[in-house]
Amino acid sequence: MPRTHPPYAPEYRRRIIELAREFEPSANAIRKWVKQTGLDEGLRSDGLTTTEREELTRAAAGEPGAARRARDTIKSRGLVCSGDRLDAVAACEFVSANQAMHATIA
Repeated sequence: MPRTHPPYAPEYRRRIIELAREFEPSANAIRKWVKQTGLDEGLRSDGLTTTEREELTRAAAGEPGAARRARDTIKSRGLVCSGDRLDAVAACEFVSANQAMHATIA
């Protein structure tokens, strides 16, 4: 398998080793940090961002309205709410305008 980046410089490797000896993070902890950073930066979408996680923690602590806001945040990742806010408004207007033409399924 070809390398995707050039080898790390010896000085860089030495500094990483020193940090690892000082702080002793586990490989799993580092993987979690990398994943969480990807979620927070919008590079991943397979979990909760730090903000969403904090909102759920407050909800669990009993802060009024926090549970509903947390659910709304998670549910709003759907198709209608992706992209620009104006697109979501236009989509809602389209649905409302065309709702009468289609039968409601009970």
